[in-house]
Amino acid sequence: MKRVVLLGPPGAGKGTQATGIAEKFNILHISTGDIFRANVKQGTPLGLKAKEYMDKGALVPDELTCDLVEDRIMQDDCKNGYLLDGFPRTVFQAEHFDKFLASKGQQLDDVIDIEVPDSVLIPRAAGRRVCKQCGKPYHVEFNPTKVEGVCDACGGEVYQRADDAEETVRNRLKVYAEQTAPLTGYYKNSGILKAVNGDQTMDKVFADICKALGE
Repeated sequence: MKRVVLLGPPGAGKGTQATGIAEKFNILHISTGDIFRANVKQGTPLGLKAKEYMDKGALVPDELTCDLVEDRIMQDDCKNGYLLDGFPRTVFQAEHFDKFLASKGQQLDDVIDIEVPDSVLIPRAAGRRVCKQCGKPYHVEFNPTKVEGVCDACGGEVYQRADDAEETVRNRLKVYAEQTAPLTGYYKNSGILKAVNGDQTMDKVFADICKALGE
């Protein structure tokens, strides 16, 4: 059983690695975005509160985010462990979550930080493309389409999402550095932070993560 937090800047490949880690260690991959959407869809009291902020385009407050995550990890399918992706985002959330776990006689086992320099992240993210029709992902450098702008799988239009535009990526990295990067110091002090070099092939990053998790 493992309780793991996955950290790393936007574009570090957390989503891809999270899927692999969850399968390898037979634990549940939990993303905060999925929790928000599920609670809103089900119309839970916490979901209705979160929806008020999401509808305004505002960030869901720390305490409400913590409540949603804490509610989720107490469900039966998390008994064998879980991997948190996208939470905590701030030191406040981390402290709140640690106190909650302690109240249940639990604690986190590992925090994996995928480290990638901005000089690599910006072109990596800005090069991402996706098919409008089937959602297949591409990259102009690492995984280009055979015909520019046309999906190999379905022939749909391949485009750059607004989230992946260079200016947007720079802004997201700035927010990450201000809000989330201090978490590495927090977890380093706790003795459970394990840094992994994310500027390698996906397979090598995955192998290093498994090694850090004791596999």
